[in-house]
Amino acid sequence: MAKSRSKVWNRIGSWSFLIGVLIAIIFGAGFLGGLSTNLLYLLVIIGVIIGLLNIADEEVSPFLMSGAVLIIASALGQNVVGTISQLSGILDALLAIFVPATIIVAIKNVFSLARN
Repeated sequence: MAKSRSKVWNRIGSWSFLIGVLIAIIFGAGFLGGLSTNLLYLLVIIGVIIGLLNIADEEVSPFLMSGAVLIIASALGQNVVGTISQLSGILDALLAIFVPATIIVAIKNVFSLARN
């Protein structure tokens, strides 16, 4: 029974990731309107869900490395592509997802290291 529950949580985490990235691209680029405050809150919540449910123990190091690079590249890349509003919006939306996800995974990793 525990295995099926684990599969359900993995599926929720996977769908959260996919939906979050699609929302980030569609609304960040302005295809269906811009990024409202409510959409940013939704993306942050999706990021927390991804951090809690989607990253297994063996995926922590690659996720933290990739997440850190994505956050740095998105934040610094806005200076380069700031004149292209669609790209800037997508980068903002991706930051709203990956900053909380990376923080959650990093905190979980620190607690795991402290436990051992």
